[in-house]
Amino acid sequence: MMPLDVPTAILQRRSIKSFKPDPIAPELLRQLIELTVAAPSSYNIQDWRIIIVADPDQKAALGAACFNQPQIVQAPINLVFAADIKAGEKDITPIIQQGIQTGAWSEGTAAYFQKAVPEFAAAIGDKAREYAIKDAMIAATHATLAAESLGLSTCMMNGWSEEKVKAVIGAENDPDLAIALVLPVGYAAEPRKDPGRMPFEFNVSFDRIDRPYQG
Repeated sequence: MMPLDVPTAILQRRSIKSFKPDPIAPELLRQLIELTVAAPSSYNIQDWRIIIVADPDQKAALGAACFNQPQIVQAPINLVFAADIKAGEKDITPIIQQGIQTGAWSEGTAAYFQKAVPEFAAAIGDKAREYAIKDAMIAATHATLAAESLGLSTCMMNGWSEEKVKAVIGAENDPDLAIALVLPVGYAAEPRKDPGRMPFEFNVSFDRIDRPYQG
């Protein structure tokens, strides 16, 4: 199939609660992951950690960690989006080298990033978790729209026990990993209609929150 254009994927996407058991072809999954990791991140440190959960026993454990919501087990795969809280403090040489090799960064830009990233990590302090989760959520949004464009469906899930999800993915002893989102991915077993959105003036403003946007 021809991938959907971005506006169509955005408007067509629904949160699917029931999935067919049909598997996702490996080449389609790879394409989905490639589009997902094309997402932007703070200083391009790519601080998300994406765990593909496909094994039936792992899915059952993940489902239990997500309060037994059935779409986890029904979907052929689940993407767990985690966030590396300490990514900015780690060695980013591979990212720097790749930026130079692709020609995206000059030596000067690379030197700036090499210095700026640890400084930024130190400056945000306790907000490191928040920043890392934001980056992971951006990647998850890319995954959701990419999946829709490729004929797949998803359900962004924020109902889970972080401790239990971390145990499922083998990160129960890692205090520097946070869970951002769990995303079942597969083929919809149900049609779902658009429930609609409020008028712009309800939650969109110009310059100040007390100046509703009329459109």
